[in-house]
Order: sequence, then structure tokens, then C-alpha cells
Amino acid sequence: MSAHRGALEAIDRILNRGGGADEVLREVVAVLHDRIDDYSWVGISFVEEGELVLGPALGKLTAEPMGMPISYENNVVAQLGVVADELDPEDRTFLERVALLISPYCLVGWDTGGEAWSP
Repeated sequence: MSAHRGALEAIDRILNRGGGADEVLREVVAVLHDRIDDYSWVGISFVEEGELVLGPALGKLTAEPMGMPISYENNVVAQLGVVADELDPEDRTFLERVALLISPYCLVGWDTGGEAWSP
């Protein structure tokens, strides 16, 4: 799918540019929400004391998001969630790739210094 390819290219640019984890993750969420028309909501939740705590998110949460675990060194550290009418195998493969790419940023991404995740 060209939308997936375009989104991956945009995410690669974000990661190559670098920056703080909070900024990078917000930008990745925005790319997924803005470039993939079928994703009405996108968010990243972080594992904090065994619970998922919502971090950066965009869109309207109208249903239970489909969650893709984000692991780092064999530990689940976060979850990438999307709400879409339907996720096909190509979407799942795409989201797995995104989860892998952003996993190092999710280790410190939850620490916003008390600032809200909303832009």
C-alpha cells in the first residue's frame, strides 16, 4: 500500500532527524493518524507498574483500539493502538514494523516531566 510506504518514509525521516523521545513519538502518532485514512484514532500507551498508561494520541476514540505490543529487549514496554474499521494483514505487518522502529523511544517516552501529552 502506498499510504503505508509513505508513512514509513515519513517515520524514517522523523527518526533520522532525532530529538527527544516525547517529540518523536508525538510526530509518529501524527503521521499514522494523518497519513492512514482508515485510522480514526492512534495512540501509544506505556507500561507503568504493570498497567498501560495512555501517552500521545490523536483522533476520536470511538471503539476499543487494536493494540500492537512494543517490545524492547524482549520486554513489552508500550502498546501502539489504532482504531480502524478493519485491519488487514498488510496493516498488521505495517504496525509491527512501526512498533519495532519506535521501541527505543518508548523506554523514556512516558516521562513528560508532568506535561500533558496533548499538543
